[in-house]
Amino acid sequence: MGEAVELEAAGRTVRLSSPGKIFFPERGFTKLDLARYYIAVGPGILRALRDRPTTLERYPEGVTGENFFQKRAPKNMPDWIPTAHITFPSGRSADEMCPTELAAVVWAAQFGTLTFHPWPVRRAYVDRPDELRIDLDPQPGTDYADAVRAAHELREVLHEYGGLRGWPKTSGGRGLHVFVPIRPDWTFTQVRRSAIAVARELERRMPEQVTTAWWKEERGAKIFVDYNQTARDRTIASAYSVRPHPHAPVSAPLTWDEVGVAVPRDFDLGTMPSRFAEVGDVHAGMDEHAFSLEALLELAARDEHDHGLGDLPYPPEYPKMPGEPKRVQPSRAKKT
Repeated sequence: MGEAVELEAAGRTVRLSSPGKIFFPERGFTKLDLARYYIAVGPGILRALRDRPTTLERYPEGVTGENFFQKRAPKNMPDWIPTAHITFPSGRSADEMCPTELAAVVWAAQFGTLTFHPWPVRRAYVDRPDELRIDLDPQPGTDYADAVRAAHELREVLHEYGGLRGWPKTSGGRGLHVFVPIRPDWTFTQVRRSAIAVARELERRMPEQVTTAWWKEERGAKIFVDYNQTARDRTIASAYSVRPHPHAPVSAPLTWDEVGVAVPRDFDLGTMPSRFAEVGDVHAGMDEHAFSLEALLELAARDEHDHGLGDLPYPPEYPKMPGEPKRVQPSRAKKT
């Protein structure tokens, strides 16, 4: 696996042990390749993670080995990496790492971190999201092309309700994510309510292609708009994160002109550095915007008042939430 090496990451030196350890056998990519990748896309990955409490998805022995999600800041984390104190739905709390410089990303890669899962908040205000995240998740019988069609209609919905602008990216799998920077003026509950309003409006416009059904048995061959990805402690892989699949794909930021032209297989650990060198971070301007959710919250209120559309089920690990419908699988509820 070779002797340890030292890497320069934006002015700080990070030690990398076992640099030759194979992390992606199908492609031959090593731990050193992973670390160098994150250095190559440094400004992009740091923009996506800066000051955000971040969960680490770790594969210490590579993509074919065991993995785990590390929410609490590792005990051996250097003191130059700050943390934020966050609270989980259970009421428990923890300190999570908050990258503020590229060396923190490389340090995490040293311990087998492939994917970074940042919260939609900054450490200065951990209970007020500053991103509305829309996850377009293809269900069996659908594919990336179906997610693309939904994304273009989603773009129109966002514009019509408050002049919102979304920044699209591949999930690294078959889906698409669209992030909207917002003012940190609303709670997790309000942001989730806005996501539900967006999802329902998209479903109304594309009833044969899009669903908000939480239960898999009700979704059919449609794109599921996973509104629960906006719930507290639910995170989405960051832009530029490497995903744990054999071909080493990455979650790639796109321009809207590229949505439907580029495909997920275009972007991996080997190809993204050259793309980044050529075009830079195509989402670099996100932090210059902060939109309002007022129009979406008004839409949610109309849905409830005019159509009786209230809340939707939360993830199973959540305590029962006010106004939430029965969290029971429909087929089981009918038997009962």
